[in-house]
Amino acid sequence: MTLSRAACVALVCAVAVAADTPHPLSDAFIRLINSKQNTWRAGRNFPTTTPFAHINKLMGALQDDNVAKMPKVEHDADLIASLPENFDPRDKWPDCPTLNEIRDQGSCGSCWAFGAVEAMTDRYCTYSNGTKHFHFSSEDLLSCCPICGLGCNGGIPSLAWEYWKHFGIVSGGNYNSTQGCRPYEIPPCEHHVPGNRMPCSGDTKTPKCQKNCENGYNVMYKKDKRYGKHVYSVSAGEDHIRAELYKNGPVEGAFTVYADLLAYKSGVYKHIQGDALGGHAIKILGWGVENDNKYWLVANSWNTDWGDNGFFKILRGENHCGIEGSIIAGEPLLVDD
Repeated sequence: MTLSRAACVALVCAVAVAADTPHPLSDAFIRLINSKQNTWRAGRNFPTTTPFAHINKLMGALQDDNVAKMPKVEHDADLIASLPENFDPRDKWPDCPTLNEIRDQGSCGSCWAFGAVEAMTDRYCTYSNGTKHFHFSSEDLLSCCPICGLGCNGGIPSLAWEYWKHFGIVSGGNYNSTQGCRPYEIPPCEHHVPGNRMPCSGDTKTPKCQKNCENGYNVMYKKDKRYGKHVYSVSAGEDHIRAELYKNGPVEGAFTVYADLLAYKSGVYKHIQGDALGGHAIKILGWGVENDNKYWLVANSWNTDWGDNGFFKILRGENHCGIEGSIIAGEPLLVDD
């Protein structure tokens, strides 16, 4: 097959554009992002030496065909009509401290598990109006859910919630916290600005499933489990998602990460430049408007030294990067401790 002269010119131009695009971790790329828009600010989050094997590993949300099989929740028009322009759940549920928490998945593609247990942990509190607290273990879900996917090589968010309902998840804090039954065992690595953590490699293996609690935690593994009462998806579209957040608390979402998100610092993110890197699961907790730009408030799991103290805002109402197309949540089964 021969190409026309016009096709050859177009091909050459495309190659030239690709060749001229700065490296995603370079200062030139950051300057390019900031020169093309003014709704958000880019800056350095990752050292230029960060291996892309690590960055690719951070995006661990696999394609989720199971969402379509879940019960779908829609909220009534009266609730939607009464929703405020801005909503931060930390104002509504001040006695739920994990609404402020940012976890760190380390060099493991466990975002699918983190987004789930973060929302489950918050909801155990919000459903009890701040009177009950249980810190669900990302370690337990990551390592002990065989139906969820591939552990540190990626998983399916909706199946994490199904696992919670049918098999339960124990308590567990962050790395080196000694909190709960099974704290996270994968250490944070220096995947952001230079510091004193170990360098990131991107080759972390999934921890082995341990069906016992760590020494010093005086509750049996099976007794420590807490379960979901109902799990469901939320109808796509910002109104139903906002109503769900307002009524019940944070949800898990998933979206496509592009290279420019790596440099997010503040403002309302909108994809400007760079290739798609993969699917990523996160916790969505609120919404608002900033400089006439509608946004979702999102908690990431890349530590507090990424982005805006670990949080970011992303364009709302346009299913930007797929952020509104796969929303999953559930009601916890509260127990008396």
